[in-house]
Amino acid sequence: MSVYVARDRASALEHISSRIDSTVDLDYETAWEDAFELGRLGQQRGIVVQFRTIEHVCVESADALARGLRGEKLTFRQRHLYCRFDMTALSEDCLCELEALAIKHGDYILPGHLLQEATLIWN
Repeated sequence: MSVYVARDRASALEHISSRIDSTVDLDYETAWEDAFELGRLGQQRGIVVQFRTIEHVCVESADALARGLRGEKLTFRQRHLYCRFDMTALSEDCLCELEALAIKHGDYILPGHLLQEATLIWN
């Protein structure tokens, strides 16, 4: 089963109405307001509608962390970035820059051993 990521209410409604066998993943700023209503509508049509507030990201390298934080953030979810590499390999200046970017995005940089299940992998 495929997952359709809805970036707004209108596209979520359109996809649910199309009755395509998939899961609709609500990923927009006000999705929490629509989750219950769209979930009920999806249930009536046999479509799973999900809403998550946190993205658990497995980060495999320092380069992946830098690319991910320096690029545009395409989700409204808070990201928990679990670093599966030796963070001491980063210079202090680089680490400070990446931590500042994470704070700006509302994300957290965490040690990799805390990761239980990833929803996304940066490599």
